Amino acid sequence: MIHLIIIEVDSAILSSWWSSYHNSRSSTLLVVVQNMASRTVYCICGEPYDSVRFMIQCDSCKDWYHGSCVNVKEHEASDIEKYHCVQCQKIVGPSVLREVKNYHRHDYGDGNADGKAVQSGTSVFVKELRSRHFKSADEIVIRLRGPQLSLPYLVQNGFNYPILVDSTVGLGLQMPSDSFTVSDVMDYIGPNFPLDVIDVARQENIRMPMSEWVEYFNSPVRNKVYNVISLEFSKTRLSELIKPPSIVQKLSWVENYWPKNSEAYTPFCPQVMKYCLMSAQDSYTDFHIDFGGTSVWYHILRGEKIFFLIQPTPANLALYEHWMASSNQSETFFGDQVDVCYQMTLTQGQTMFIPTGWIHAVLTPDDSLVFGGNFLHSLNISVQLHIHEMEKRINTPEKYKFPTFETVHWFAAPYILEQLRDSNVSKREMNYLVTGAKALVSVLKIWSSDSQNHKHDDVPPGINVTKLIKDLMKEVRVAEEKYKLNLQNFAFTMEVLVDFLP
Repeated sequence: MIHLIIIEVDSAILSSWWSSYHNSRSSTLLVVVQNMASRTVYCICGEPYDSVRFMIQCDSCKDWYHGSCVNVKEHEASDIEKYHCVQCQKIVGPSVLREVKNYHRHDYGDGNADGKAVQSGTSVFVKELRSRHFKSADEIVIRLRGPQLSLPYLVQNGFNYPILVDSTVGLGLQMPSDSFTVSDVMDYIGPNFPLDVIDVARQENIRMPMSEWVEYFNSPVRNKVYNVISLEFSKTRLSELIKPPSIVQKLSWVENYWPKNSEAYTPFCPQVMKYCLMSAQDSYTDFHIDFGGTSVWYHILRGEKIFFLIQPTPANLALYEHWMASSNQSETFFGDQVDVCYQMTLTQGQTMFIPTGWIHAVLTPDDSLVFGGNFLHSLNISVQLHIHEMEKRINTPEKYKFPTFETVHWFAAPYILEQLRDSNVSKREMNYLVTGAKALVSVLKIWSSDSQNHKHDDVPPGINVTKLIKDLMKEVRVAEEKYKLNLQNFAFTMEVLVDFLP
């Protein structure tokens, strides 16, 4: 019996389908009606293009196939030199895998790489980095016990150097037990949760569902080094198990100033406070500054991390910006460009807090499972804004920027004004707040004047921009006058003391 099936199809796959029919023994006759206005269908499944699903093109017939339909995973595609579909394999043979011709370049198939420089993340690079020695970070890292890390402590001493806490006691940190694994992560977020995964040797991103990641991570033999550092899980069940340190919750602008239960703004609240990082041994993340100059909390649940830390001095930030814009960035170890690059090893159970603007790279000597997050705060406003402007100058892609960065500042500004006003009335010196408010009012002027040209986030409704900026400027002037007066009084006191010295 002959079945007549009418199908609308683009001309691009007409010949392929006819070939499939011609070479088959099916009694089904395909009568194809060509219609350029109809939706194009692909693959052996006959489904239309789906941007979410990975597809691969046959190098012979040029047809496209869903990876799931032809049993090719997205992360495997980079290893295929030529892909041949089932039909074409009968004619031209099986697919051809890429040959590994070097171990020091991102393009491992480059057969002319002998005279080329080593690139970051490759196996040769990681081996060399492991053998190098750097200045110990002990002289710049501040070690505290959990109860010591309080808001009064940071207000008095500043948050300008990394802080290391050995125990979770007194931190207000909530974590699962150290027996928690990547398989447990999957139980909480689901096997189909999409992950952005870094192929470390190529320093490129690939997509992978959580189930494939668990299969890879639990495999006793791996032919690739993969790293997951951008899994934000605030809107998953996993969020119930994890609570950031108390000090982070007290400092975070998003946590304290973003409107709660607002139909207009709650859906757009930045979710950057809870990340799960799952890293295979020898994973490497090159030097970077966390987006928007955010500070970082970082807890090692399992495994170990080696940090390479560089202080954000004006000179180092200028060098970093130049390095980020250079064409040979991957061939240049940024730690060699500055006067001092510190090394610190973070082990299981320890928690580190990285301040605004610190430039750092991370090496993973053993498989690790880490929880951490990012937060904007009032202690380093001017540096946060400096990093934001740098990101714009070097054309950082939107996906790597702090979401709604400017909107967060608009919501924080009234609270900064209130705190500065209280400080002026109480005669308490809060120099970090004066410096921050001064930098903040400068950018608010720019953002509000350019908002009509859509260069900046819209000012949230309910904020009187003119009055807010005027009041901030007034309180900054009051604080600066008070500071000058205090300096004069201090100088006078010192003169009097000197007169009494023998």
